[in-house]
Amino acid sequence: MRGRSQRRFSIAALACYKQGERSRLIFRPKRHVDHKRGGRRSFTWTEYRDLLIAAHQQLGAPIVLVWDNLNVHRDARLRAFIDSQDWISCHFLPAYAPHLNPVEGIWSLLRRSSQANTAFTDPDHLMRALRQGLRQIQYRSSLIDGCLAGTGLIVTTPRQQSQ
Repeated sequence: MRGRSQRRFSIAALACYKQGERSRLIFRPKRHVDHKRGGRRSFTWTEYRDLLIAAHQQLGAPIVLVWDNLNVHRDARLRAFIDSQDWISCHFLPAYAPHLNPVEGIWSLLRRSSQANTAFTDPDHLMRALRQGLRQIQYRSSLIDGCLAGTGLIVTTPRQQSQ
């Protein structure tokens, strides 16, 4: 008998920044229930596509996406979707540069708050705690701003091209 659970959870998140506006966190948690039977143990390209569509609808503005090099982010089908949309442009962080990704700061906050010193009674308890922790971060834009500040990156607006 194994001492570890075979259950797996994933969270996809977008830290959204726009000068002069409140920072936002848009996330989707997922519980993988069938990965022991060969099921996928992470988000699919279609789930990332759906997250981008939902973010666009929530933000009501074009998206400049800055992504890490997760293999699904480079999936040809997801790239084709992104390339076909006029409301999204995509840039990739350098390889092995998690210190430049503000979402890594979100994960750190989550581990130190909703997961710290907690013995979860079952997978549903863990999922509730993850959702609650993410919502607490989501409504505190100063925390989301701090995750960007921790990268050393800043939000800039595109230059207007001279005519």
